[in-house]
Amino acid sequence: MDITWEFILRIFVAAMLGGAIGLEREYRAKEAGLRTHFLVALGSALFMIVSAYGFSGIELGEEQRWDIARIAAQVVTGIGFIGAGTIIFNKSENIIRGLTTAAGVWVTAAIGLACGGGMYILAIVSTALVLIGLEAFNLLIRWLTKRRKRKLEEQIKNNRLEKK
Repeated sequence: MDITWEFILRIFVAAMLGGAIGLEREYRAKEAGLRTHFLVALGSALFMIVSAYGFSGIELGEEQRWDIARIAAQVVTGIGFIGAGTIIFNKSENIIRGLTTAAGVWVTAAIGLACGGGMYILAIVSTALVLIGLEAFNLLIRWLTKRRKRKLEEQIKNNRLEKK
């Protein structure tokens, strides 16, 4: 496969995997949705490709070093700013919102970097785990909440019966 088509495949897979995570976030009406996750994954993959292959024709002198991990490391830092923008502290309710979405944006960037590095299986498995985690834990939390509510209602009912 021509190297250009390989790079296109990498950013395409990254965008689709990021979009899958974003679709779940969009469905849940969270702070960052489909477009954000799509762009974060695509951009991360592109940064990884440019970092690893974009400067291959440049001659380096004896005093110059080449470290392809530097750009990837900066993606992680930059995503921290985007993630921070999704976190909201509601002072009146003493509740933090958007933390899961921020973590989702962070892991989406990592998935994009993996795709940019050609690690498709790792990226696909990671995406599946993210989606399973978001959905399965959401179902578990709802089940536990309902269970707690039933127990509380039962305790209230028993207390009323004891008072009579």
